[in-house]
Amino acid sequence: MPNSAKYKPTMVLIALNIGMYIFTSVTGGSFLETNMDVIYQYGQVGVLVFDGYYYQLLSSMFVHANIAHLAGNMIFLLMFGLRGEEIFSLPEYLSVYLLGGLTGNLLSLMPFFLDPSIPSVGASGAIFAMFGACTIYIRRAVRQSILGALIYGFFLVFISSAPGVNNFAHVGGLATGLIIGYILATRRKPVTTYTMTYGYPRSLF
Repeated sequence: MPNSAKYKPTMVLIALNIGMYIFTSVTGGSFLETNMDVIYQYGQVGVLVFDGYYYQLLSSMFVHANIAHLAGNMIFLLMFGLRGEEIFSLPEYLSVYLLGGLTGNLLSLMPFFLDPSIPSVGASGAIFAMFGACTIYIRRAVRQSILGALIYGFFLVFISSAPGVNNFAHVGGLATGLIIGYILATRRKPVTTYTMTYGYPRSLF
């Protein structure tokens, strides 16, 4: 089974997130909390995206509101990302992460879900996608019911809900990860290993 462990995509993504936080801290003049002007520039703000700032759909995935937000997301990215490296090839890994984050951001643009003037930042949508893909892939690969993966995934969304949290990004990312993980597990055939022995069999007497 191909895997992406040798490319260390999780460590690369963590480095990119930390590097972006350092950049926004220097630009905004504060290390503990990201300046709101910087968030409005590099985070996702619906009214700005609709006005042509399409890059925010991607850049917002690497921007964090404060140091605690960054630390929490990077811990979960390390946990789920390393597992994803063992399961998925590099293109599959990046597809889960980036498509999950992008879907969560697109879902957040719906005006009846989130006020388009409220900024949204963070990698959690992409991280939820990785969690969902790993969970459902493992259960599907060993022919277990996927119901447990669905319940566990949406329970994690529920317990992570809090004022100021973009739950729609979480749901969009999780749903994307579940779909991609299920498809990959269904299409990938299990590998059967045969052990060959040579020589005459020993006498039973």
